[in-house]
Parts: sequence; structure tokens; C-alpha cells
Amino acid sequence: MLAGTAEARAFCARAQGPVLASLAGAVRRPLAQGVPTRMGGFGGAAGFLAVLKAEGIGAVVDATHPFAERITARTAALCAQVGVPYLRLERPGWRAGPGDRWTWVADAAGAVGVIPAGAAVFLATGRQTVGAVAGLSGPVWCRVIDAPEEVFPLAQGGWVVGRPPFAVADEVALFRRLGVDWVVAKDSGAVEAEGKLAAAREMGLPVAMIRRPGPVAPRVETVEAALDWVAGL
Repeated sequence: MLAGTAEARAFCARAQGPVLASLAGAVRRPLAQGVPTRMGGFGGAAGFLAVLKAEGIGAVVDATHPFAERITARTAALCAQVGVPYLRLERPGWRAGPGDRWTWVADAAGAVGVIPAGAAVFLATGRQTVGAVAGLSGPVWCRVIDAPEEVFPLAQGGWVVGRPPFAVADEVALFRRLGVDWVVAKDSGAVEAEGKLAAAREMGLPVAMIRRPGPVAPRVETVEAALDWVAGL
């Protein structure tokens, strides 16, 4: 199980056979997976294949973040190479509803083109995307799970440390305190991350929503479907 999402934890909790979870180590204190768990990268393709062999892995379920594009593509290709069954477990994306003011963009850099000059931006896309929005002229507030060691790299704004889920009322209070004019988010589809979107809706704030990478096959959207796939192997 390539883990790191709520769906991965739910799968591990319900799986009937032995499961080895793998976390990339991007978070200092990850949530427990409830099964034996390895931490950190594999050291490239050879390292991944070595783990498959050493652990006697009979199938791989990839339930990493919907935007973990490189990990997903590499894993699918390597599993096909050695004949290990592979499945992508990816939850559905979000859908805009009444009151939502979303503009779809290709990536964080694309958000720069739709956000007006001087707007205060809440960046909910991770620390790796801060550089992509350096062209924004207003303050940028980037939320991260772990407090970074480095100084915030942009002239205005800063880090906002917190781990989801976030209550809608707390998100509204945060946006008001920071004077947020725009929200930038990835279409992760995560239930625990919907608070910021509900807050933006309540406050009438526009959202620059980043589209997901293209889907990888075979793919299912629910833990139940993934469990059925494993049971049918």
C-alpha cells in the first residue's frame, strides 16, 4: 500500500490479508496506518523493485495523494514491468456548487494569471508551490503541516502551520484575520480539507482550483472497490 491518504488508512484497517504500508516521509509525524509501515523513499526504481521482491509483495495498491503524479506513473510502470498487479485508488475530485466562485487552472503558476494585483492569497497547495506564485504582488499565506525551518521566501505573507481537518468557522476566522482575497487549492477531493472551500463559499471568496493530473489505469474511486479488487486476485 502506497499510503498517505485517508483512503489508504481505511484500506489498511479493513484489509483481510497482510499489508505493508509505505509513506514517503513528507510529514514529520504521520498518522498511524495500523499495519507494518516503512518510511522514506525507495531509492529509485531499483530500490522499489528490491522491496517488492524482499517482502514478497503480490499486489500494489497506490493510494497516494491525487497529485503524486510522478510516484503514481513510476509505480504503475514498474509493476507492469515485473508483472505485479497494480491498482490506483483515487478518491473523486470536488465539484463546485451554488455559491462557489471557482476558476480552474492547470497549476499553481496558472493561478498567478487569474489573481488580480495586490490580492492577499491563501495558498493551500503546499510549500513546494510557493516559488510558482512568486509573481503575485500581494501577500501569500501558505499552509503547511510541519513548521518549515527556512524563512518564508516571498516578500509578503508567511507560513500558516496546521494539520487538517479544519472547521469551517476556524477557516473563516483565519481568512478574516489574514485579510484573504483569494484561495488557491488543488482538487484533492479530501473530505478533511473541504473546510477552506466552505469558508470561501461563505465569505464569497474566489478560488483558483488546480486541475488533477490525468488518470492512471486501472483505477477505482472507493476503498470498497479496492478491497474487492484485491479479493479477486
